[in-house]
Amino acid sequence: MTSAAAPSTGVAFQELVETNKERVYYLALDLTGNHHDAEDLAQDVFIKAYRAMDSFRGDAKVFTWLYRIAVNTHLNRRRKKAVRNMQLQEDFDRQADDSGALPDTDEQAQRQQMQSHIRASLDALSPRERSAFVLKHMNGLTIKDTAA
Repeated sequence: MTSAAAPSTGVAFQELVETNKERVYYLALDLTGNHHDAEDLAQDVFIKAYRAMDSFRGDAKVFTWLYRIAVNTHLNRRRKKAVRNMQLQEDFDRQADDSGALPDTDEQAQRQQMQSHIRASLDALSPRERSAFVLKHMNGLTIKDTAA
């Protein structure tokens, strides 16, 4: 990028933000459900849009492009969070197993057995199938959001 192109990119980006910031924020709020996460998501959307401005082909409207960036960024965050949560649960289960303590009740033994079956079943899925299952059934996303 030449120094002459930089100011026009900055102006174009500033116009992009000013024109779309409210719609992107409210979309982010709908996706996240809270103000703090919506602000973070909206900021990430504009950072990603800035980095990808040269690759925007104009095949779609600008807001449609920003919408896809927002949804994909949100879904990626949820996937990462789901994987982290699953890892924490697995670590917790492993610590409980390593302690040598016997389950206090039949219910705990059944729950551990069920978790083991679920974990084995999830491991048998492809990464794409596992992501879809986790997003839909463990994170409560709608079928439409899961498909996206």
